[in-house]
Amino acid sequence: MIEAIDFRNAMSLLTTAVNVVTTEGASGVHGFTASAVCSVTDTPPTLLVCMNQASRSHVHFIENRILSVNVLGAQHEQISNAFASKLSSEERFKNGSWTTLETGAPVLADALVSFDCEIEQIQEVGTHTIFICRTVAIRQSYPQHSLVYFNRAYHYVGEVEIA
Repeated sequence: MIEAIDFRNAMSLLTTAVNVVTTEGASGVHGFTASAVCSVTDTPPTLLVCMNQASRSHVHFIENRILSVNVLGAQHEQISNAFASKLSSEERFKNGSWTTLETGAPVLADALVSFDCEIEQIQEVGTHTIFICRTVAIRQSYPQHSLVYFNRAYHYVGEVEIA
């Protein structure tokens, strides 16, 4: 049997994009830092987002049924740390400039790309909830270095082409 610590150590070597996932609705405005985000299909455009059920904002995502995935650039380490911290939701959103697209979920103005989504399916697996999300709007910014997480530390990847 694989021990949880061995699995976590192995997963730390899987390089992942750093995202801030947000929601807003009747249940309020909330967000968290996530690395467990991926594409499911492009027809219809669908993302998968995993969230720890122990997160204090977990219930709010379920109640609001919308979310925005904001892919962070190299300049967003502070935002990533704020949304991964014990700060209140209000304090977290003081970091960065926020706007909205279709659903009303907060979108980081200078994110590399933001996916605005409606949560279509919710599946509980172990300690986490998987949200299957239909993308209803996308906004991209200018290419820049991406913030990634590898071996329990931030790194930057990407080349900026000069026209």
